[in-house]
Amino acid sequence: MARNGFAEFLIARRAELRPGDVGMPEGRRRRTPGLRREEVAVRAGVSADYLARLEQGRDTNPSVSVVDAIADALLLRGNERHHFSMLALASGNESQCPGSESAQEKVADTIQSILRALQPTPAFVVGRRLNVLGWNAAWEDFVSPLGLLDNEGQPNLAWYTFHDPTARQVLRNWSEAADMFTAALSRAKLRWPGDDSLLETIEALRHHPDFAARWKPHHVGARVSGMLHIDHPVHGLVQVPFETLEADHDQSVIVWLTDQAQAQTHGLRLVRPAAVNE
Repeated sequence: MARNGFAEFLIARRAELRPGDVGMPEGRRRRTPGLRREEVAVRAGVSADYLARLEQGRDTNPSVSVVDAIADALLLRGNERHHFSMLALASGNESQCPGSESAQEKVADTIQSILRALQPTPAFVVGRRLNVLGWNAAWEDFVSPLGLLDNEGQPNLAWYTFHDPTARQVLRNWSEAADMFTAALSRAKLRWPGDDSLLETIEALRHHPDFAARWKPHHVGARVSGMLHIDHPVHGLVQVPFETLEADHDQSVIVWLTDQAQAQTHGLRLVRPAAVNE
């Protein structure tokens, strides 16, 4: 039986912890890293056999109290604890989740109007797979020299970041951007575990070693804002703050913020760094 996301998270988190993390002596050398299943079971007040069933995906309906007890035993806090609880709720229903046909890949007219109204602030819309579904003229003008729109078909932020060599040249904080996009796909997989197209996108990206190294579904990132450091062939070195706004349950509008105190550059209001360390 295939493991579900809850089981994968549980196993990965147990492997991360050391006896010293939970106030236990290190003891003898261990054959495998992390806490033993029996040690977590004792801390959570459940049997080792029951914990094994959860890790193997044979039990997919743990009670809220059991999930909370295991979360305590694994020292889960904040976003990770919430993520763990959501995985537990979804663990028995992944096969019943809607498939890729439920994804909305068309941008509503109202969202298109918002994109136009934001001009000259660059803004665009992404779907659950990080496909870029729509954008305004300011964003197109800015990203065209970066090669993001060069390939046929729909541009995809993750695919561009990991597979287009231009991305490493223009994104000065490439590693941070790669982490953000990987985390976004991890959150999407939790939210839409039955989306076949989403799963296919993730599986294809996992063939890239840099993505595979980052693909840790048990690591949760809740970041919806940040900064891109771009070495632009036209505008030079620019810092672009961005915010993500939920448009609907499938799509998000990403706005590249402007600094009104800065002069416009070719119709774009972008935040320029005072100094860039080479």
